[in-house]
Amino acid sequence: MSIQQGKILIVDDDVDVLRAARLLLKRHFAQVDFEKNPQKIPYLVSNFEYDVILLDMNFTRDLSSGKEGFEWLDKILDINPKATVVLFTAYGDVEMAVRAIKAGAADFVLKPWENDKLLAAMQTAVATNQAKQEKKAGGATLHTGNVLIGDSPAMQEVLETVGRVAGTDANILILGENGTGKDLLARHIHALSMRKEKPIVPVDLGAISETLFESELFGHVKGAFTDARDDRAGRFEEAAGGTIFLDEIGNISVPFQAKLLTVLQNRLVTRVGSNKQIPIDVRLISATNKNIQQLAASGQFRQDLLYRINTIEVHLPPLRERREDIVPLAEYFLGMYRKKYNRPVAFLHETLITQLENYEWPGNIRELQHAIERAVILCQGKTLMPKDVFVKSAASSEKLDTGFNLEDMERNMIAQALKQCNGNITDAARELGLSRAALYRRMEKYNL
Repeated sequence: MSIQQGKILIVDDDVDVLRAARLLLKRHFAQVDFEKNPQKIPYLVSNFEYDVILLDMNFTRDLSSGKEGFEWLDKILDINPKATVVLFTAYGDVEMAVRAIKAGAADFVLKPWENDKLLAAMQTAVATNQAKQEKKAGGATLHTGNVLIGDSPAMQEVLETVGRVAGTDANILILGENGTGKDLLARHIHALSMRKEKPIVPVDLGAISETLFESELFGHVKGAFTDARDDRAGRFEEAAGGTIFLDEIGNISVPFQAKLLTVLQNRLVTRVGSNKQIPIDVRLISATNKNIQQLAASGQFRQDLLYRINTIEVHLPPLRERREDIVPLAEYFLGMYRKKYNRPVAFLHETLITQLENYEWPGNIRELQHAIERAVILCQGKTLMPKDVFVKSAASSEKLDTGFNLEDMERNMIAQALKQCNGNITDAARELGLSRAALYRRMEKYNL
């Protein structure tokens, strides 16, 4: 029996299913990982490359509807549109199988499965994915997640500092307004570090409730609380050997600041419900958009924790202080979304360039990115004009219109295309510059 080169991820909340599927597949594929908790999917898909993801369709809610499976399929394909996903469920039928393929799945397998059929489906999916990878090998691939653009003096100073300290294990605190790219800089530092072969684990502390803080960061054991059905490693353990990125660290309360300080000082974590201390080996990068020195002076942030996290402090300048980078960033986003949406637009008009450079960009790079994405979607010609990005308003002669919601706009565009094409999916997909599968996925998302 030969082992096929391929990396498989199985996601199912049933331990018996995981064991059975892994036992079968690991005899045929080079690597088979499994995960019980679907909440880990974004981290796994972002940090690891899998040839195929075998995804259950029913977890804790609506146990027979498959709704969760479609939601997770959509999230996977949003993170990586090229991902190959095979769905499986015990509650499927022909209608659901057709719906799954339309939504972007590569295949659909019913449980309990026949070993030969599951194996054949996975082998076909792996081979298809690897053929796609080989086809695009040799061509330039655009990775938006790890691109740092900055020739301005302000950014060159930041990158020079980062270049000197990235190779050390010094704790780094990144300060900057929302939308300046703090997460991107953290990934850049990790990529330059001695830990680059290990994962970087991002944690948005502003999005974690206090009731889940310890469980998320330090893990828990089975029975520690009502929903703790199994032992679970925390984010610090997941980052073993790599980097943990604590974003929005200025948002955590003083009591939890004390718990975090203890972990950082002792380099030990204790899972919730356990007395066992687990050594951790991580590099710490933190970030905040708050004036953390002011918070410390007023007693809202522990001074000793601040000393611990900011061995090196990096200030990421807002876009208005690095105007030389505005046009290169706009051109980068133009190329990215031109390719994504298959649009003809390829140039920035000279008048638009002047306006881009003169605008204050209160939302920084994130605002610029969304503005260019929206403009590329709406533009019908080959050159982006001021009217595509800026609109007139009573309050300002030329002000960026931030009243649009991208999802609402995308939904309306799809609805209009379907109406114009009399419901013909193939014609509508062609008009929108999408594949049929991508259009079906968005129709599911917006209930069209």
